[in-house]
This record gives sequence, structure tokens and C-alpha cells, in this order.
Amino acid sequence: MPPSNLTISYAGEKGPVFWLALRTGILTVLTLGIYRFWAKTRLRRYYWSAIRPGGAPLEYVGDPLEKLLGFLVAVVFMAFYIGVVNLILMYFSFALLNANYAAYGLSFLGLTPIIFFAQYRARRYILARTRWRGIRFGLEPGAWGYSWRSMVHWIATLCTAGLMWPLTTLWLEKYRVSRTFYGDQRFVQGGAKGMLFGAMRHVYYALGLSVAATVMLVLYGNPAWVLVYLLSGPWLIYGWAYWRAESFKRMTEAKQLGEMRFTANPRPGRIIGIYALGGLMMNIVIFGVFFVAFLALGLVAGTTDLESINIEDMDVATTALVPVVMLVYFLFIILTRAMTHAWITLPLAQHFAEVTEIVNTQNIADIVQRDRDEFSEAEGFAEALDVGAAI
Repeated sequence: MPPSNLTISYAGEKGPVFWLALRTGILTVLTLGIYRFWAKTRLRRYYWSAIRPGGAPLEYVGDPLEKLLGFLVAVVFMAFYIGVVNLILMYFSFALLNANYAAYGLSFLGLTPIIFFAQYRARRYILARTRWRGIRFGLEPGAWGYSWRSMVHWIATLCTAGLMWPLTTLWLEKYRVSRTFYGDQRFVQGGAKGMLFGAMRHVYYALGLSVAATVMLVLYGNPAWVLVYLLSGPWLIYGWAYWRAESFKRMTEAKQLGEMRFTANPRPGRIIGIYALGGLMMNIVIFGVFFVAFLALGLVAGTTDLESINIEDMDVATTALVPVVMLVYFLFIILTRAMTHAWITLPLAQHFAEVTEIVNTQNIADIVQRDRDEFSEAEGFAEALDVGAAI
């Protein structure tokens, strides 16, 4: 009989994911971006296989060729939108207003629902290509429904200066989760409307303190009020980490899958520590790379004293240094990406995985396989718009 509770272990390591991200990043640059579909697939397989609920790893079985073909289809659509729709908008903008700002604004507004549409479809593809214990996950169609709901919720959030963000987060999560399956079982996202407002309270406190200090500074001109920012700044950072941890905990514990429930206890201090240590390590390495690059440029130029360089040879030197500058530029991007995976993304994934537990799993063996969702367009629109879509 299966155990009643399943803990989640994490088997990922910083070294392997760093070298994997570095190799795939180099290949992506050398192939002018074509390899990124294979790079993303390899990284997802590593991350998924590292997450092991009850000791059984998740599996990602996405096909890079599906991503490439879906991307090409999306590019054709986006080319039509950008080339035709924007041209029409620009014509009427100049004809009616003798300016182009209206065309740019309408073009952005027209693109926004497509971004939300792409995010939902990307999530659907990822779930359709994810398995655990041999059982597939899945997400019902509903991209346009998610798109218009996102537009409404985001407008409400902007109109309330961000105060509605917790409610927006919960409503959109409910829409996604209520259409998510594991085998033949549907997930349910519970929670009252005000469930996440408490998770945002430290952000509200810090912002309120900053606003009060700003008002007092403007009214009385006393520079001592500037010192209040020394308190509200760190408080805001803690509030952001508290929001990430507490909102994850509350939404996770309000989810259910049949009789199964979930518990989670992420720590805000751990989240801040991951970003602080990761950022420090990345800055040290990046400084070292730029220092070495500066020395290399000095050796190429024959000196590190800029005043001794012959002005007549500047054109020749500049032409010779262009490949070196390009190499340093791409090295910076690839190295930053690899370090982000190793020192931020992986530790965060490990922390959130290890503090989560699945309970009431006695009947997990009764869940049966669901039909494969072919979904041949994959993440094409998300790739074309570069909206991320998970990793």
C-alpha cells in the first residue's frame, strides 16, 4: 500500500547545471539561436528529473523539433500582425492625428492579449509533456479565456496602484489550476478571495512608510525624513520575499487532487539569502571576467596606457578589437545565464521542492493514464514573443 505522505527530494547540483547551461548557451550562439530549442529541452529535463516526489522523478518528454516548428508558425503570424496591422494603425494615426504615438499605443494594447494567450498555451504544452510515475499531466484548452481575464485583472490592478495584485494572482491561478489534470484527476485551487492579501502585508507596510516619509519630506522639507527610507527599503525587500514564500504556501495548501492535499513551508530568509549569495557570486565572477578582458585588450593594443596609443592607428586597432569585444559580450551573456541557473534558479527550485509535501496519497495508484495531448504548435507564440514560459 502506498504511504500516506510523500516528501519531495531534490537531486540537482550547481556544478552540472552550470556546465549544462554554459555548453548549451555556447551552442545557441554558434548556431545563431537555432539550438535554443534543444538547450531549453535539455535544461528542463535536468530540472524536472531533479524533483522527486516520493523518490520518483518527474519526467519532461518535450521534443525540441516541436518547439522549432511551433516557433516558425508563430513567426509567420507575428510577421503578418507586425507588418500589416501595424502599417494600418500607423496610417490612420498619421491621417487623423498627424503623429505616431497613437499607433504605438494601440499596437502594444493589441499585442498584450496575445502575450497572455501565449503564456497559457506554453503552460499547456509543458504540462502535456510532463510525467510522474508514468502518468501525464494536462491542461484543458482555454487560452483566450485566460487572455481576456488577465486583461481585466491587470487593468484592475493598475487602476488600484497594485493593491489588487493578490486577488489577481489568486483568480488567475484558480483559472489555470481548475483546468489542470494529473491522469484522470482534476486539480482544484481553493481559497477565499482575500486569502493572499495577508501575504502582501509587509509590502503594503513598507510602501506606506515610504509614502508617508515622502509626504512629510515635501510638506516640511526636513531631510531627516530621508532616513526613513533606510528602514522602508530593507522592509520592502523582506516583504517581497515574504510574499513569494507565503503566497506559495497559501496557494499550495489550498490545492487538492482528488483526496490528495499539499503542505509547504518556504522561508523568506532563505529566499533572500539565495538571491544575495547568488548575486554576490555573480558580481565577483563578472568583475573577474571584465578585469581579465581589460588585460587582454591591453595586450592586444600593446599597452594599458590609453594616452600612449597612436591616434593614426585607432581605426586599425578598433577594427581588430571588434571581434574581441563581441566575444566578451556574448561570453558575458552566456556566463550570466549559466550562473543564474546555478546560483539562483536551482537553489530556489530546491528550496521550494524540499519544503513541500504531498499528503493523503493512499489512493494514488488508482489514478489512470490520460490521452496524449498532441498540441503540435508547442510553445511557438511564447518563443516568438520571448515571454519566458517557465524555464
